[in-house]
Amino acid sequence: MTAATITAPAPAPVAASRPAPARRTYRFELVKLLAQWRIRLLLLACWLGPAGFVAVVSKQSSLPSDTVFGRWMGQSGWAGSLVVLSFCCSWVLPFLTSLVAGDVFAVEDRLGTWRHLLVAVRSPRRIFLAKAAASLTVIGALVAGLAASGIVGGLAAAGNRTLVGLDGQSMAPGSAAGAVLLAWAVALAPTLTFAAVGLLGSVALGRSPMGLLAPAVLGLLLQLAQMLPMPAVVRAALPSFAFLSWRGLFTESVQGRTVVVGILVSLAWAAVAAGLAYWIFVRRNFTDVAYDGAGRRLVLQVGAPLAAVLALGVGVVAVATPAAGSGIDRPKLETSLAAAYAHLYRLQAHELNRPDVTERALRTGATCDKGGSLVDDTGAGNDWRCVVTWHIPGATATGSAIYQLDVTADGRYVADGDGPQSVNGFFQVRTPTGDAPNPLWQFDGDVDLLSATVKG
Repeated sequence: MTAATITAPAPAPVAASRPAPARRTYRFELVKLLAQWRIRLLLLACWLGPAGFVAVVSKQSSLPSDTVFGRWMGQSGWAGSLVVLSFCCSWVLPFLTSLVAGDVFAVEDRLGTWRHLLVAVRSPRRIFLAKAAASLTVIGALVAGLAASGIVGGLAAAGNRTLVGLDGQSMAPGSAAGAVLLAWAVALAPTLTFAAVGLLGSVALGRSPMGLLAPAVLGLLLQLAQMLPMPAVVRAALPSFAFLSWRGLFTESVQGRTVVVGILVSLAWAAVAAGLAYWIFVRRNFTDVAYDGAGRRLVLQVGAPLAAVLALGVGVVAVATPAAGSGIDRPKLETSLAAAYAHLYRLQAHELNRPDVTERALRTGATCDKGGSLVDDTGAGNDWRCVVTWHIPGATATGSAIYQLDVTADGRYVADGDGPQSVNGFFQVRTPTGDAPNPLWQFDGDVDLLSATVKG
């Protein structure tokens, strides 16, 4: 009997293991974020809190005059949103990015769920992109809530009225609305930087709570740095410069170069920080269940590239702009103060029902001095003293008023009237329809730090 030849069946082809779809991974990470009670509370607070704050403060007799546009909250609904924006740029936005982006990777280390996530998604690259995109989506919703809530609260409390800009010029409601929305858009650029730093901290520090605090700590350090005397090109190269440069949208001649520099610098910092986070994440050994961050290598892996970004930014800003020194000098202050006074003088004349006069006819000028003859007339300080002069058509005498200026290192100044009493000596002026705020009593101004320094 012939033995039959038995042929073994061919092995079935093994299906290739494909990563989970990017859209499904993103949706999964977004649902995980929105399921957290703290994220829901943040969304509720951002969409409701600013409206209540602005509506209440706008009706008070004492307004936050120490904040830019704070003194105008009772006169224009658009000022309230700018007060919210100024406060958010200082404290709120770095804190929000800490709570969202600063914990999005570290939470997997604390819960020990990396192996389950990797089995489900099968692509570290897609996990990183999904978590980053979900974090940015939530942060974008938080910023949108802050902006919308502040605008609604301001309009409800003070109405859609003319806004006084940082050169004293009157901005029509339509122009004010566009500038306010653009200012919030500018603030998104440094917000992306803090979000990228949060991702970097969450990836590099593992389950350590310092990853969660990284954006908040960076925000505090930058706040302190902005108060220090430093060259304007170094200040412009910091990632938080755009949190201040949006003010240039509210000067009579828009400080476009300053705004653009702030945006580009912030985006450069964000790109480098996010790139570092991605580079560290995709090279991580996920089989190490005791992983507790990058350790000592973190200083070299993160510190050196960020220091290079700062140095490169200083060089580019120095070449691309005519900025020199602190960016604050006597000619700049005199020009800004004279222009603001001329605009506000007309506003006061309108309140008092006096005949209108053009800025050209007023021929307003200013002479400033800082700390006496022994001190250079440059830099920040509260020892600036200025005399403003103007001419009334048909009158032989020249009017004059004295102002004490408190100039901060970021270019903002507060001009405080020091006489005569009939012009700037009182908080309110008596008009035919009742008492009204005196626009010449105290007002804000802003100098362009990146413009050419004129030697007087």
